[in-house]
Amino acid sequence: MESFSLILAIVVVTALAFDFTNGFHDTANAMATTISTGALKPKIAVAMSAALNLVGAFLSVEVANTISKGLVDESGIRPEVIFAALVGAILWNLVTWLVGLPSSSSHALMGGLIGATVASAGFGAVHGDVLVTKVLLPAVAAPVVAGLASMLATRFSYGIGGKAEGEATRKGYRAGQIASAGLVSLAHGTNDAQKTMGIITLALIAGGAISPGSNPPVWVILSAGLAIALGTYIGGWRIIRTMGTGLTDLEPRQGFAAQTSAATAILASSHLGFSLSTTHVVSGSVMGAGLGRKGGVVRWSTATRMAVAWVLTLPAAALVGAGAESVTDLGDGGTAVVAVFLIAASATIWKISRREVVDHTNVVADTAEPAGVVTTAIAAVTPPPAGTVTENLTATIASPAAAEPAPQAAPPAATV
Repeated sequence: MESFSLILAIVVVTALAFDFTNGFHDTANAMATTISTGALKPKIAVAMSAALNLVGAFLSVEVANTISKGLVDESGIRPEVIFAALVGAILWNLVTWLVGLPSSSSHALMGGLIGATVASAGFGAVHGDVLVTKVLLPAVAAPVVAGLASMLATRFSYGIGGKAEGEATRKGYRAGQIASAGLVSLAHGTNDAQKTMGIITLALIAGGAISPGSNPPVWVILSAGLAIALGTYIGGWRIIRTMGTGLTDLEPRQGFAAQTSAATAILASSHLGFSLSTTHVVSGSVMGAGLGRKGGVVRWSTATRMAVAWVLTLPAAALVGAGAESVTDLGDGGTAVVAVFLIAASATIWKISRREVVDHTNVVADTAEPAGVVTTAIAAVTPPPAGTVTENLTATIASPAAAEPAPQAAPPAATV
């Protein structure tokens, strides 16, 4: 190791902070359906997920190499650029967690990195082919593929099982759901923990601590795995509520189909080095499972809000990352200003979240989706559901049955 400067240490600590937010932001990906169907108690579910996230972090480094070697030109990147990128990613994670929206931590990180890199070295420093083939295309294809697979698996499950709904059947599917949830957690570790490994490795290369082209050191793999595991154990209860009950109502066999499909897609993408959004995959699988059951429904208003968040993630994080890079470019004082802003903004978001606490005690009991900024904004421009319109009409327009006594009102009518 040639050197380890103060700014490099700050970047590493900030990267691990992002990894922690990634953990609690994405706990829902593995455990939301397991908790919502009652297959596991909430605290047990997040503890199991945390342990398997840590194990998964050691299984591969392909995604880490995509981040550290492929997405941007590592030779023109300074540690301050990576710090600015992490600021954009962390703030987006916290804002979407506050409003209970399952957005992509992966795309937040890459958006921040792209924005900060462009602000520092121009568009030429971003490898557009890697961005398209290993980030954007998987982002579009993965939820569709996982959703179709989950829908077919759900229909197949109900087809071969007939109408068997005995206790033994439910227990069997719950056991399968626990196993598949563990597989998703393992897959999450192989994909999402590696993104932080990649960003730290990129920072070490930029700071001259390791040579270009190096794989993540063992201490980077261990620290990233521990950070995401700790965040997972804390539990992102707001997003678990949205993913588990806000999208659709799932039975154990649907949860099993959704999680198995998601785990297969994530593990395959990790093997190929695709920096896949586990949030997109699991959300697609949950919606597919909802559509796969006869009579099942998907709450498209929630799905629409999630889609809006997905579309905004990359550009929003990129804008914050670019802004932060412009300030850090002013020198050590600018870096200090950005650091203070990050801490103050994070503390403010946390304080706001305490106004309505969501934790393991009420994540399932209260299924109403918390009204956040995005929820309120979209509700203001979205037509009300059909049921609401009907209720309003019956309150203002008399029904035929109620209109029958109209002849009693004849005297007033005759005076007109």
